[in-house]
Amino acid sequence: MTADDILQMYIPFVKFIGKVFGENAEVVLHDIRHLEKSIIALSDHTLTGRKLGGTITDFALGLIHGKEYEHRDYITNYTGKMKEDGRIFRSSTYFIKDEDKNLIGMFCINIDISPYLRVRQQLDGMLMFSGTTAIQDGEDQEQRESFASSFEEMLSQMVQTAMGDYAVDASRMTIEEKKQVVATLQGKGAFLLKGAVGEVAQALDVSEQTVYRYLKEI
Repeated sequence: MTADDILQMYIPFVKFIGKVFGENAEVVLHDIRHLEKSIIALSDHTLTGRKLGGTITDFALGLIHGKEYEHRDYITNYTGKMKEDGRIFRSSTYFIKDEDKNLIGMFCINIDISPYLRVRQQLDGMLMFSGTTAIQDGEDQEQRESFASSFEEMLSQMVQTAMGDYAVDASRMTIEEKKQVVATLQGKGAFLLKGAVGEVAQALDVSEQTVYRYLKEI
């Protein structure tokens, strides 16, 4: 099968994949034997304004020069950018080779992700996130806040969190472990809440007097 025959087989897929991805995508088929006029097929909708007979890109030239095709069949999800308006593309290239493994063409898909990046920026702003890192104020960057509908629920959450470090039931916890739970809660101000001693006593399976003793010892 000749190089022309192989490339002709890919032309129907250009239109097909273009239809599948829609207006946010561009599909291009290159014949790299003619770099200055390598584009031999385009999807109906284009993002870059290129036309049939257009040239190869600088990135594609780098791939050819670096002979990337010799140790891989494709490169996916690299970044492309339009200088004119700053649009960002998620691009992928499949290397088309002849029967002797010589590179003869490139099948390229460019997806405009600019609208999704703008939405992400808006969501990050609403969530007060910068990238994947939360915006944190103050010196304690490990601080976390939980929200509850009542102080009883909040107290219960605090107790369960303090006991979460011990993977056993309260009945199997040692005295020192229970004392440490009380110390943790004391450090978080839990005992400023009315009824805290009784809630903690019940959770730790001890008497209220025992909780008061732990507090005194702390």
